[in-house]
Amino acid sequence: MTDIEIAHKTKLKKISKIAKKLKYKNKIINYGTYKAKLPLKYGKKHGKLILVTAINPTKLGIGKTTVSIGLADAINKLGKKVCLALREPSLGPVFGIKGGATGGGYSQIAPMEDINLHFNGDFHAVTSANNLLCSMIDNHIYQGNELGIDCEKILFHRCIDLNDRALRQVTVAEGGKNGVPRHEEFTITAASEIMSIMCLCTDFNDLKKRLGNIMVALNYKGEPVYAKDLKAEDGMAILLKDAIMPNLVQTLSHTPALVHMGPFANIAHGCNSIIATKMAQSYSDYVVTEAGFGADLGAEKFFDIKCRIGNILPNAVVIVVTIGALKLHGGVPFEQLANPNPKAVKIGLENLYAHINTIFNEFKLPFIVAINKYKTDTYDELEIIQSELDKSDITFVVCDVYSKEKIGTECLAKKVLEICDYNNHFKYLYDIDSTIKSKIKEIATRVYGAKGVKFTDNANSQIDFLVKKHLDKLPVVIAKTQYSLSDDSKFLNRPKNFYITITDIQIKKGAGFIVAVAGNMLLMPGLNKTPNVINMRIDNNFNIEGLI
Repeated sequence: MTDIEIAHKTKLKKISKIAKKLKYKNKIINYGTYKAKLPLKYGKKHGKLILVTAINPTKLGIGKTTVSIGLADAINKLGKKVCLALREPSLGPVFGIKGGATGGGYSQIAPMEDINLHFNGDFHAVTSANNLLCSMIDNHIYQGNELGIDCEKILFHRCIDLNDRALRQVTVAEGGKNGVPRHEEFTITAASEIMSIMCLCTDFNDLKKRLGNIMVALNYKGEPVYAKDLKAEDGMAILLKDAIMPNLVQTLSHTPALVHMGPFANIAHGCNSIIATKMAQSYSDYVVTEAGFGADLGAEKFFDIKCRIGNILPNAVVIVVTIGALKLHGGVPFEQLANPNPKAVKIGLENLYAHINTIFNEFKLPFIVAINKYKTDTYDELEIIQSELDKSDITFVVCDVYSKEKIGTECLAKKVLEICDYNNHFKYLYDIDSTIKSKIKEIATRVYGAKGVKFTDNANSQIDFLVKKHLDKLPVVIAKTQYSLSDDSKFLNRPKNFYITITDIQIKKGAGFIVAVAGNMLLMPGLNKTPNVINMRIDNNFNIEGLI
């Protein structure tokens, strides 16, 4: 059966019962029978936090969300009080190449169509708040430009929650009476600063403060202009008043899940909201969360940005690996990953070792490797990875979270609970008060394994500006390809003797971080030649097929 067929055959519990299971005693806001918003009321617990990360994935992902859901279900089955804290799907991947983000097989959150498509309107609220600010910028210029905004120095851009390469570079206000014509560029909503603000704010007052601190442009004197100068923060907050509340859903096994916000990890910081994570911790003994793509992207940003801003302490890490991804890093073309190749598996293990080094040696956290088993995996391939990990004394579990039997997930859960009690020596990778270049170099050399970092003239100029304006003492998000530890998507496995090239530096003052763009990374993806959307169908009864 397909994922959507499995989801349809599962009888869900009313969301009020899931809230009671979580012992959330306040009134929930129902969005139908199986979804709800939770007003920001915290419980009294302080659950341990388990992060699920991965190696560099294939273009179809690596099953990190599926493993997260299967792990939470297994912890629940062991009689422990557990809650998931996950990101919301973006319509870009849903209609593009990767599909939805609700897990797979018998490890799913549900209702999967609702979560994957317009989930409770959160992304639309983010998009509307973002574009309201953009319209206020252009209207201010049209109405006389009292703030002296330089039209060639506008830093805040429009967004949409779709992959649309035609919107990467556009011209707005053409026609003579529509304002001042200027260049504009769209980002995908998941990469917008509003999305990051929603993930990193700690309450509604903090949300409004961060919205006001968005640097929208420079004036003719080269001084920053902020959203609060346009008096835009309350208007944006009005649009976001419902979206700031986490969404409560359930797994197919009725484990509670708080699903809230969804920044990408390659072009944003890749973690669900601090509010949802801390609320989940306050109502459960264990929280399973995930951070996008490999440990070089999502996990590093989870530790250095989310944990730092939210004062969150991670207790254990699960590193997800698949035979297919190992073969890709071992030199096998994507189209041939289903073919057995134990030799390539062994070669590709170097990519896994790089991510283990990041988690264990750099961030000082206990970890376990979860081998996410696929039906195409052969005995010889599994034997190679198991024997090699045994030689290195690395703890691992082979698990099949996708199948109905969920083989290995209980063993994974027991080992994860065990390492949650280990002594915790977690530390950040860099000092927040060090220079921008120093922070970037720390990430590039210690996490990516780069020999060094090169900065273009444009990047150097932007760094000089931030230093001059005293805006340099912030954490750094590196926007980089998810497929490689380097900034070249074709440079796979564990590359050596390479440099990271930083081509642009962007300030996200409202979110509270600096973005360093590596290589030719784009903030607006495009659709592939045969996107998922062309295989999707809906009948007159609104039954959907082809949603993955």
